[in-house]
Amino acid sequence: MKATLLVEILTEELPPKSLRSLSEAFLQGIAKGLAAAQLAGGAGGRAFATPRRLAVSIPDCAAAAADRESELSGPSTKAPEQAVAGFARKAGVPVSRLERRSTPKGEVYTARVNVKGAALDEVLATVVEKALASLPIAKMMRWGSGEAQFVRPVHGVVMLHGERAVGGTVLGIAAGRDTAGHRFMGPPRIGLKSADEYEKRLAVEGMVMADFAARRAAIERQLQEIAAREGGALGEHGELLDEVTALVEQPSVYAGKFDAAYLEVPQECLILTMRQNQKYFPLFDAGGRLQPKFLIVSNMRVADPRHIVGGNERVVRPRLEDARFFYNQDRKTRLEARVPELARVVYHGRLGSQLERVQRIQLLSGRIARELGPDTGADAVLTERAAWLAKADLLTGMVGEFPELQGVMGRYYALHDGEPREAADAIEAHYRPRFAGDRLPEHAVSCAVALADKLDALAGLFGIGQTPTGDRDPFGLRRAALGVIRILVERKLEMSLLDLVNGAFDGFKGREGTGAARADLERFIFERARGYFQERGYSVNEVESVLSLNPARLDLVPRQLEAVRAFSALPEAESLVAANKRIGNILKQAKGVPSQFDPALMVLPEEKSLATTFSRLRPDVDKAFSALDYTAALKALASLKAPVDAFFDKVMVMDKDARVRDNRIGFLGTLHGTMNRIADLSKLAK
Repeated sequence: MKATLLVEILTEELPPKSLRSLSEAFLQGIAKGLAAAQLAGGAGGRAFATPRRLAVSIPDCAAAAADRESELSGPSTKAPEQAVAGFARKAGVPVSRLERRSTPKGEVYTARVNVKGAALDEVLATVVEKALASLPIAKMMRWGSGEAQFVRPVHGVVMLHGERAVGGTVLGIAAGRDTAGHRFMGPPRIGLKSADEYEKRLAVEGMVMADFAARRAAIERQLQEIAAREGGALGEHGELLDEVTALVEQPSVYAGKFDAAYLEVPQECLILTMRQNQKYFPLFDAGGRLQPKFLIVSNMRVADPRHIVGGNERVVRPRLEDARFFYNQDRKTRLEARVPELARVVYHGRLGSQLERVQRIQLLSGRIARELGPDTGADAVLTERAAWLAKADLLTGMVGEFPELQGVMGRYYALHDGEPREAADAIEAHYRPRFAGDRLPEHAVSCAVALADKLDALAGLFGIGQTPTGDRDPFGLRRAALGVIRILVERKLEMSLLDLVNGAFDGFKGREGTGAARADLERFIFERARGYFQERGYSVNEVESVLSLNPARLDLVPRQLEAVRAFSALPEAESLVAANKRIGNILKQAKGVPSQFDPALMVLPEEKSLATTFSRLRPDVDKAFSALDYTAALKALASLKAPVDAFFDKVMVMDKDARVRDNRIGFLGTLHGTMNRIADLSKLAK
């Protein structure tokens, strides 16, 4: 018999930020276990998740799997008779029914046996236990006097197959058919008649929206409706919406307000305290300015919400008052007066204090600004001033309370101190990009400080061997490397990546940091660049053809990639790519490649023709390359196809005459260098 299978685990309040992932992993674990027992297919189930429950529903689950024939592998055909007889006895068949089977390890005996299909009642509890044990839970809890462990104490287990309760014990609790409604608005016990009625009974009788996605959509709908009614907008709220969805079982949204006098505090502070501490949704006007209003997602549906709204308004008031206090207190001390105190703050035990880090960033950012030049707006004096003040807000009360505001508060305090706006903006912007897709620093001063900050972290930590491994990247070095790449490429900064890396390591002279670490860091950045450009739509071969040359200027890589793509579309491309690869192999085998060649030593018509064609187009290629017109430079190579093909058809490069052979190798070396100035064309081979 096939029917819907329901499994529910009733718990104390689950961690909200991981609720969705826990429910999805629970579904996958149950589905995998049932599929392995051949009781259900591996797809088609539903996951349910609320703060107090994880549940899965699997359609068309069988009560028992069909019996099947299986083949058991036994000992070698050369094994002693006793071993063969023992295998036959264990398999339950006579020796005469054993079959011979060839395997990579030799010929062995096999036995065909009938295997009884698994019964749902016998395996379900084990499947559920394994699924729970495999959930991505960082820290387990124990409760009561038992040995059971889970992320939160478990109070009930439901296992229903259609209308039938499936027996078994999970985490020390006997399974049944009783679930629970909303903690305050629903009954403590709801006896389920069948697995199919689970979601509807919980909604109607239990006042619980069990489906996470449906609950999220209901909250979003209410938020948008009430925000519109209040004349405001929600701004970026997706992450908070996910968290709040995991905190309620029956959501109701209400509007609250706070004293407009608090708006004198930078709105980032108020927004953060409302979202992070209170889980409120601040409202904004059309210009993105904070309004003295917020929305509350309550777990209670009431006719008169005044006591809920009033209680939340009272709770948020001291939070906003704390923010105002920190803001007013912090402004009593200038940022520049805080900088010397950074000497007491350890950046890293082996890399010194935050003050030493600031000094390195100041020197490197000034060097970057001077290289960018005043035409880009990179004023070296402003850049060094911004770098000097960049970390001072780490010592403020506001950033101590809300570390997420580092840089943001530094900008406000710098403006209050009368610092130039470009320097103040750089204090905030030098942390960007903070995450994937984040906006970049805009002004050249900000870009210089941001590059210096990231490169200092990369060089310092690579120098002491603190490199990312596997999934571990505690210092965010992958994010820092990607930030360097994005700033150079997307802000089109005409700077050498290799010079920047060397400049960053120069700041650690006399401290740890080696040449090997420099090479490792360069490789690390280029690996991140490979992923970055592939995400922008370029193929693996296109990216590899350019980045395998370790180009000094990343800002030119997009032009090179576009040129490679245009070249690949030419009808001559495939033949030239193959020839380029062949030339590369010849040069690798040669003991030495002369830097020049003598046309007078070219005796065959085919090599003369290729040399003539190459000499004619080389100036055009060089001119286009110098003008950064890489597409034109590569397209000019198309006229080499016919003479290159003829050359390899008729000319033996490794001639017996050493002078002729070396001259041909020297010519191919020059040709190869010209063909591969923009990209290693051999990497485009299919």
